[in-house]
Amino acid sequence: MIFYDQLNTKVILNNYPKRIISLVPSQSELLWDLGLRKEIVGITKFCIHPPELYKTVIRVGGTKTFDIEKIRNLEPDLIIGNKEENEQSKIEQLQKEFPVWMSDIYNLDDSLAMIQMIGDIVNKKLEAKQLSSEIKSSFNILSKVNKKVLYLIWKNPYMAAGKATFIAAMLSKCGFENGLTDETLRYPELTFETIKDINPDVIFLSTEPYSFKEQHVEEFKTEFPHAIVKLVDGELFSWYGSRLKHSAHYFNSILSSLT
Repeated sequence: MIFYDQLNTKVILNNYPKRIISLVPSQSELLWDLGLRKEIVGITKFCIHPPELYKTVIRVGGTKTFDIEKIRNLEPDLIIGNKEENEQSKIEQLQKEFPVWMSDIYNLDDSLAMIQMIGDIVNKKLEAKQLSSEIKSSFNILSKVNKKVLYLIWKNPYMAAGKATFIAAMLSKCGFENGLTDETLRYPELTFETIKDINPDVIFLSTEPYSFKEQHVEEFKTEFPHAIVKLVDGELFSWYGSRLKHSAHYFNSILSSLT
């Protein structure tokens, strides 16, 4: 059987996979939600959802620091990764030994396509179609707000989600104008001074990958008294698998608090 991933790389399988390793948290959760409870044999240490997956499946390291020898010992017949989240050189090493399917996600359409393409390669076409339809429908009733936003993902140094990111695409779905206008910078470093120059109406502090807390919200409120500062669930803005079925509802709850 011949499949193509989102990098247009050919992936050849003799049969539908029975031993799958996922190197991306959002896609590990997707596989679980598609019903592949027995087929998932390896995940990363960041694949924390659902808890049963994290507790019962062997972890092979981080998304960029996975242990290739551990992967070999698990004898996968399919590995699923992502262009941004996984180290290219290590993925290329795996591709010499195993079938590797890679996603490349920038927006909601990419996510929906990924869900259905993975559904095809793991023999869960109907489940993937139903899931993508549910997600697409939920975004059709998403509210909109006309405000300039800055979405911070890291501290020391401060880093924000630029326009060429999936997070930015989610913000755009909500009607936000991204305060970062450069189309090429994905996660630029910022200082309080540059943030003041951007002059955002809203500042979101994400719970991941850096775990911002309420204490940081208070710091930002003091520094930027004219902005609305909110702590937001980073998973619902950045995980592009089945967790998206919860995102639009969550976004609406945030938007209602801003009006």
